[in-house]
Amino acid sequence: MNKVSSLAVLPFLVFLSLFIGSGLYYQSLGTDFAFYQIKAPVAILPAILIAFLMVKGSFNKALDTFIKGVGDNTIITMVLIFLLAGAFASVMKSIGAVDATVNFALASVPSSFILPGLFIISAFIATAMGTSMGTIAAIAPVALGVSEVSDIELVLAISSVVGGAMFGDNLSIISDTTIAATRTQGCEMKDKFRMNVKLAIPAALITLIVLYFAGADSQLADVGDYEYILILPYLAVLALAVLGINVFVVLFSGLLLASGIGYFHQETYGIASISQDVYAGFGAMQETMLLSLLIGGLAALMRSEGGLAWISAKLQALVSKLSDLGLMQTKAGEICIALLVALMNFATANNTIAILISGAVAKEIAEKYQVSAARSASLLDIFSCVVQGLIPYGAQILLASSIAAISPFALVSSIYYCWVLAIITLCFVLFLWPREDKR
Repeated sequence: MNKVSSLAVLPFLVFLSLFIGSGLYYQSLGTDFAFYQIKAPVAILPAILIAFLMVKGSFNKALDTFIKGVGDNTIITMVLIFLLAGAFASVMKSIGAVDATVNFALASVPSSFILPGLFIISAFIATAMGTSMGTIAAIAPVALGVSEVSDIELVLAISSVVGGAMFGDNLSIISDTTIAATRTQGCEMKDKFRMNVKLAIPAALITLIVLYFAGADSQLADVGDYEYILILPYLAVLALAVLGINVFVVLFSGLLLASGIGYFHQETYGIASISQDVYAGFGAMQETMLLSLLIGGLAALMRSEGGLAWISAKLQALVSKLSDLGLMQTKAGEICIALLVALMNFATANNTIAILISGAVAKEIAEKYQVSAARSASLLDIFSCVVQGLIPYGAQILLASSIAAISPFALVSSIYYCWVLAIITLCFVLFLWPREDKR
């Protein structure tokens, strides 16, 4: 009989307490990026120590369980994808592809379409780059400049960028949230992408309409030059992803194409430069990779002592209560998956961490209540991104508000895309998604 123990959840609560507590402390001191002063891979170490002490049996047994969790096939696959994604993003930035893409997108925007244009630009770049933070860092200064030379409200300009960045982060095949969601749920990248598109596109269209009427009378500032060839790797990655090509092939192909363009198109960009940029990309993923490995080990220890079974039992009890109220069990399971990752994101202020923590329990709920793997992965990614785009202490909001020198609390109320996406997804879960009797 499998263990079920609420006490086995203690290590996880310790991790959250350290992570959140340190963030609140530094926030009280007025420190920028308060929730990121104590790195998550460090904050999780005391939790792992406690988990080791709680395991019944020898230390060697606990260590073996931990190592098996770290070396789980899903975790290792995720780490390898992170490496390739980081290398691709690093090379693209170094050869000037990010700036070229920004300028190309801006040059294509009609003057009466500034706010929707900022959203579309951010969405495209975030989808191609796989990072909302990188997108905000690149486009928020542009939005700031646009607001200075037009009558567009600064909050609306910046919130358009954040909304588009969250759209792309949610859909991109090289986003760490997408990678984490698909790998933890065991579904194909293309299936999760197609599921997400059905929800993200309507939310984006509604957002574009709102933004159009909010800035229809504005004018656009001048933009810089760009070269079409630098945009090609992004387009290639997007096309291969839509065609359903294996993610390793997609990322490696994009990396080769970007490196080749840099090598043959730029005189000063040689083999040494490519090597350095690829390695820098690996380094940029260090925190996420370390956290993935350590969470895999911690989850294995908690599972062995019945902690994950206890969380799953509580959520299944919620499913039963919702079913008693007349809600189909599959839909109740989907709501619980969404609630689980949303609560984890509120607690950790990091959508990737939230997905990694929630993944194992979400998969168990999905399997028991006949929720397809693609739906489960989609719900994990959507609601983690929704919450991440709306909490004033999240990195994306803090970065955007610091660039624009505005209050993060003023910003979150104007990020229409996240609000609309949450509403549309809930409507799909409750009224539009049919029941799936097999995975």
